[in-house]
Amino acid sequence: MDQQESKVSPGAPVEPTTAPAPEAAAPDLNINDLAAIRSIIDVASSRGAFKAAEMEAVGKVYNKLSAFLESVTAKKE
Repeated sequence: MDQQESKVSPGAPVEPTTAPAPEAAAPDLNINDLAAIRSIIDVASSRGAFKAAEMEAVGKVYNKLSAFLESVTAKKE
């Protein structure tokens, strides 16, 4: 056995080797994506995708997203 190889006794914990993760590109999210998400929420709710108990949370997010999109659109004009 070479000097570089380590001896591991049976049953001993083995440390996993981890390679450094490659740098991931920043996600690309824009106003059009947010508008699409708002449309998806609208369609999903009209098709009954959410339970009654979930509707309040979904509605709050939808209203917050709508207000944000309206403010961004108003600033662009």
